[in-house]
Amino acid sequence: MKMFERILLATDFSPASMPAFDQAVRLARQEGASLLIAHVSQDVVAAELGYAPPAVYDEWEQKLRAGIERKLEPMVDRARKEGVAADLRLLTGYADEAIVEAARRERADLIVMGTHGRRGASRLLLGSVAARVVATAPCPVLTVRPA
Repeated sequence: MKMFERILLATDFSPASMPAFDQAVRLARQEGASLLIAHVSQDVVAAELGYAPPAVYDEWEQKLRAGIERKLEPMVDRARKEGVAADLRLLTGYADEAIVEAARRERADLIVMGTHGRRGASRLLLGSVAARVVATAPCPVLTVRPA
C-alpha cells in the first residue's frame, strides 16, 4: 500500500534545500509517487519599483519567472531521470502561505522542505518558514536539515 501519491517539494534553491530535494526524489521513487517541485517568489508591487509603465513591470515579471523556471527545470529533469513523474510549480506570495495553499490545491500527501536549523535570535528575527508550514499544513511535513 502506498503511503504517498503526491509529494510537494518546496525549494528556495539554497544549500539547505538540496538535501530535501534528494530525499523527496528518493521517497517519490520508493512510493511510486508524483513529485511537484515548487518555488515561491513574492509579488513585487509597482511602488517598490518606483515609477515604471505597466509594460516594464510585466517584462520584469516575465524575466523573473523565466529565471526561476531555468533553475527548476534541471531538478525536474533529474527527478524524471530517476524514474519519478515530476513537474514544476511557480508560486507567488508569502512562502509559508503559498506552500500550504499549493499542498491543498494539489492534494499533496506530503510536503518536503529544507530547513536552515536556525536557533535563538536569528530564528526569532527571521522566523521559520518551515515551522509555519508544519503548523498549518493539511498533510505531514518532512523537514530536512543540511549535513
